[in-house]
Amino acid sequence: MTDRIRTRRIHDPVSDDDGYRVLVDRVWPRGISKQAAALDEWCRELAPSTELRKWFGHDPERWQGFREAYRDELAQCPEALSRLMEQMEKGRVTLLYSASDREHNQAVVLAEVLAQEWAETMGPNESSSPVCYADQVRDTGANRG
Repeated sequence: MTDRIRTRRIHDPVSDDDGYRVLVDRVWPRGISKQAAALDEWCRELAPSTELRKWFGHDPERWQGFREAYRDELAQCPEALSRLMEQMEKGRVTLLYSASDREHNQAVVLAEVLAQEWAETMGPNESSSPVCYADQVRDTGANRG
């Protein structure tokens, strides 16, 4: 992918290089004020449905099933995905989430979907395999406790 997209916990400090900050949770995160969140957008329509979120419960054993079901839900939101793609054309987009699990959350899946879409729109002259970009979709707080 590109350095145009990354994931971070909403509880991590705001960084100057976050670019366009988008919360992708359906409910507002506990303990975070709107001012502290420093959001550019709260994109609830791209959050997993309440039913899917409750079923998943951040259980790593349900991760693969969650990823597949959530991708199906995202396919129903082309306008919202297009808005984020437009923001990626302007610069970095940081997908924010409140889950404590940095590897098993909706922002990770959404970043994969956006990376794939980005790669497909880059054209044949670019290295556009989503696999090539997998290491560039990162959670900048992954080494924090």
